[in-house]
Amino acid sequence: MKTIPLLLSVAIALTLHTPSAQAAMQTSPQTALQTASVPATDIMQAIKPLQDRWAQVNYTLAEDDREQAFADLLKQADAVVQSYPQQAEALIWRGIIKSSYANAKGGLGALSIAEGSKADLEQALALNSQALQGSAYTSLGVLYAKVPGWPIGFGDNKRAKELLEEALAINPQGIDPNYFYADYLVSKRDYQAAFGYLEKAKAAPARPGRESADAGRQQEIAALLAKVQKKLKK
Repeated sequence: MKTIPLLLSVAIALTLHTPSAQAAMQTSPQTALQTASVPATDIMQAIKPLQDRWAQVNYTLAEDDREQAFADLLKQADAVVQSYPQQAEALIWRGIIKSSYANAKGGLGALSIAEGSKADLEQALALNSQALQGSAYTSLGVLYAKVPGWPIGFGDNKRAKELLEEALAINPQGIDPNYFYADYLVSKRDYQAAFGYLEKAKAAPARPGRESADAGRQQEIAALLAKVQKKLKK
């Protein structure tokens, strides 16, 4: 049985990005008003500790220590969502943390946590699909790609591809959408196409304040690129 991936590993490593006015137009008037009522600096400051701790747990802790660390971090994420229930950014990061927790937990018990991640990310898309440069699309796409399909889970390769391509349309130069689309292509043995997206991910602009996450992601890019290059030489 497949396990749930580290997102944000999914991570989703997200850019500090202010939701655009165009995204607000895509929501209902009531939701747009609620979203606009919170200064962008407030929500970004609220999620920054989640981003920093996620990177620390995901990239520096021993594997055996991650499950409890992510469980503790999820409690912090719950508090942020409680304070900012209509902010897509808060829901995105809770979804990312849930998916990472599910990966660390493993087994069938992780599926209910993955379902919770899916619900958070879908709600974030409904509120503001452009938040954090479309990162909800990336994270949700990875879930659909990695979670087992029916009758065990909700995994769906076709839906995964659609979501990952939506993420790339919003953020074509981003490190995460390029890396995770490449990872999806590798799972389909399309190594030539994957190579191009990995090169884009490798050259992605640095994200201010996300240095640890960028460093960890670049290590993953390098590892996957080595695998792809080996396949292409055969």
